[in-house]
Amino acid sequence: MSQPATEAATGPRAEPQILKGQIAVVTGASRGIGSAIAALLTAAGARVAGCARHATAGILACDVGRPDDVAHFAAQVLREFGPPDVVVNNAGVTARGRLEETSIESWDAVLDANLKGTFLVTRAFLPAMRARRRGRIVNVASISGRQGTAGLTAYCAAKHGVVGLTRALAEEVRADGIAVNAVCPGSVDTEMLRVGMPGVAADMSPEDVANVVIYLAAHAPPALTGSCVDVFG
Repeated sequence: MSQPATEAATGPRAEPQILKGQIAVVTGASRGIGSAIAALLTAAGARVAGCARHATAGILACDVGRPDDVAHFAAQVLREFGPPDVVVNNAGVTARGRLEETSIESWDAVLDANLKGTFLVTRAFLPAMRARRRGRIVNVASISGRQGTAGLTAYCAAKHGVVGLTRALAEEVRADGIAVNAVCPGSVDTEMLRVGMPGVAADMSPEDVANVVIYLAAHAPPALTGSCVDVFG
């Protein structure tokens, strides 16, 4: 479904065909970190089913905060591809503003895209993964899920929630052979950084984060679960 973006010069270092024959789901796959992750998984041999809020060539439309959208997306993936071996919950948005200036609509939008979406997408695919007793779930959290940032209260709350969800779910599915981990990047060269932290220089590229995701999706030992990998100094 997804047509990953061209790899950057410093781009994904996938071991060819390490994921050959596997199915990977990536949310927020149309740009930034999600696009880099989709490219890396494809380079590793996986068949990637990508989604974004707006459909583009090869990427399905799915607002991950909307249960009906997620149900439709999951049904199509399961019908056309089968149960996923890897699920990467990457979709998210941010909004900058002091807490008292944050509207309920803005708060809900940030929590829906980042936290509720992670819940809905995981819930949609988890029964099929449990039935096969294997799989990897990688949640893209943030440095904002590890510490507080002024002006990003909604985003920090959402990403702290993703970290908590990751740790709890890892315990729920440990006996089913499913590993659940999170990646917590610092400042990445994306549009989200420019919206959330204007003027802050990026420390890394989307491809740098994608390389951490491929480790968790393909290389990490099964015993590595419930971890939150900090990708910042």
